[in-house]
Amino acid sequence: MIMLADRIDFVLGVDTHKHTHTAAAVTPAGGLVAHLTVAADAAGYRRLLAFADEQAPGRRIWAIEGTGSFGAGLTSHLLEHGEWVVEIDHPKRPARRNGAKTDELDAVRAAREALAREHLAQPRRRGAREALRVPLTTRENAMRARTKAICQLKDLVVSAPESLRRPLHALPSAALVAHCARVRTNTAHSVEQRYTILALRTTARRALALEAEAAELEAQLEPLVKQAAPTLLDEPGVGPVSAAQLLCSWSHAGRLRSEAAFAALAGVAPIPASSGQVTRHRLNRSGDRQLNRALHTIIVSRQVHHPETQAYVARRTVEGKSPREIKRCLKRHLARRLFRLMEGPGRRCSPDCQLAA
Repeated sequence: MIMLADRIDFVLGVDTHKHTHTAAAVTPAGGLVAHLTVAADAAGYRRLLAFADEQAPGRRIWAIEGTGSFGAGLTSHLLEHGEWVVEIDHPKRPARRNGAKTDELDAVRAAREALAREHLAQPRRRGAREALRVPLTTRENAMRARTKAICQLKDLVVSAPESLRRPLHALPSAALVAHCARVRTNTAHSVEQRYTILALRTTARRALALEAEAAELEAQLEPLVKQAAPTLLDEPGVGPVSAAQLLCSWSHAGRLRSEAAFAALAGVAPIPASSGQVTRHRLNRSGDRQLNRALHTIIVSRQVHHPETQAYVARRTVEGKSPREIKRCLKRHLARRLFRLMEGPGRRCSPDCQLAA
């Protein structure tokens, strides 16, 4: 096994925040050399590079918390200058009662965490991946807000005057939104009815606007997905939204060392759950839950529309497998296939990939 301590002379752990970043230079044995706090801007990034050249010359690796959020700018700057950067998510910290917490200590913990881990994660790339992530996240927020608006609309109907509630309470969601968006007041309505109608119309129009916004964003995802992975949308059950989530979580070829690592990231790697004479595995509850949801959506679609999946479900049901166990097997198989499609044929993992994956 390739050990990180044998390949580097220094580890630079970085604790990132919105306005400041704190870096700590640590030896392969875990000893602190120096630390520095800088502003989270271009000038601060240059100061950190100068600090590294002075305090950690030679072979070095940067272990950064939050490479996709507060540390995104620093990560991009370091990669542009040819630095080796890995992502550290939530370093182990002592209980607050028994241990101190400062930015300097967190930076040291990030560096020592990199030394202790068997596998390190490469930062996700920007560029095409970020172009996918931004509309995907914005669409998700729009859909969530639309759901809240519809729930609020139904609450308004429940407490509305009887003359308003009677024709509305039995309508399905889509029809309710469409009807309330067109409802009008007249002089025969009471004050309560007029303002209830105003609230109903405003809320329904908000839901329709959010639905249109989400549809527009989804339409922008398809050409981006086709450019990044042309064969992904040809897979049964894979739509633009699910494909975009797959590509955002995967990021780029070589980031993950194997399809097993991708399955672990997705939370579909089987976990032993045997007891006594029963030997079985269960679903994983950890990992990237958005990626797990994308795989779940694809599986549900395949169970309805894909004959091969339907035949597999029938066969495993006869063998005595529960629906959850069948779904676990389907997710694991799907993760393997989709990973190979995104990686492309013939890729071999380099030593650096084995370390940072």
